[in-house]
Amino acid sequence: MTVLLALDSSTESMALALSGPQGRWFFEGAGGAQASARLVPELMALLAGAGLRLADVDAIAFGSGPGAFTGLRTACAVAQGLAFGAAKPVLSLDSLMLVAEDARQQAGGMLAQVWVAMDARMGEIYAGAYAHDGRHWRVESAPALYSPAALLAQWREPPAALCGSAIAVFPELQGLAVQAWPQSRSRAQALPALAEQAWAQGLLLDPAEAMPLYVRDKVAQTTEERLAARAAS
Repeated sequence: MTVLLALDSSTESMALALSGPQGRWFFEGAGGAQASARLVPELMALLAGAGLRLADVDAIAFGSGPGAFTGLRTACAVAQGLAFGAAKPVLSLDSLMLVAEDARQQAGGMLAQVWVAMDARMGEIYAGAYAHDGRHWRVESAPALYSPAALLAQWREPPAALCGSAIAVFPELQGLAVQAWPQSRSRAQALPALAEQAWAQGLLLDPAEAMPLYVRDKVAQTTEERLAARAAS
């Protein structure tokens, strides 16, 4: 069986997973500013706990985005560094698809189509649509950045299934879907499914080709924009 090491720090939490012939190992903890200091030690601890070395890994997968800028850069840099050092390929994973897989697991595997909506801060939402055929996920609407109004306009009718942190943040999204998962149960446990899918599909990258997926060019609001948003709320 293939041995895959996977990491994601696209949100405020850090998720790590290792899958191999002897089983699966997971770690979840605080991300954000802590991710840059903790990712490598925790990944090495995960390997040690499984009795494996980095040389035993077939590929290193990372959540490429969209998500928090610092978290995406950190995950990409760590994946690249480890892959270069061990002469291994990289697998780039859609971080919104990771949320979809977590929702599918919460639904007991009974989820065929879902929209993912993640809080992107600054009053905006990272969103995309995904479908599962019983074996693999596919993208139906690529990840993009929306205002709440633009996302509602994107839907001709409300989606039957919706997941992601934006549900709890934006009142416009609450109560729309028949099925809704506003919180993740375990991003770490969702990682192996996506890493194994990417491996099976042959989506191997040279480490030099690994890049974060940014769908937003603007990192922060100006002081005037923050004051205006505060006044509006």
